[in-house]
Amino acid sequence: MRFMGTVVRFIVAAIVLMLVGYIVPGFSHLTFGEALVAALAIAAVSYLIELALGRRNSTYGRGIVGFLVSAVVIWLVQFIVPGMHVSAIGALLAAFVIGVVDLLVPTAVR
Repeated sequence: MRFMGTVVRFIVAAIVLMLVGYIVPGFSHLTFGEALVAALAIAAVSYLIELALGRRNSTYGRGIVGFLVSAVVIWLVQFIVPGMHVSAIGALLAAFVIGVVDLLVPTAVR
């Protein structure tokens, strides 16, 4: 069941990234495939940052540092994912929207 939860989480993340492209200025519209690759890249970059800086500074950390790290991760991922283009303001707004959606939408499969 743990694998299914991970798959659901990546699918929800891809859908959220697609929606962010429509509501956040400075964030390109993504196809589902591009959004899925972006979700995987965001997870990978976040994991690397967590290894380097520790859990407190990860994208899942609390406070302004976690928010800013999330925005930097989103901005960096545009260089990995073809078709994804994000401005600095777009990355900040996307990090905010994604944080709110992550707070409100449960992604764990029970």
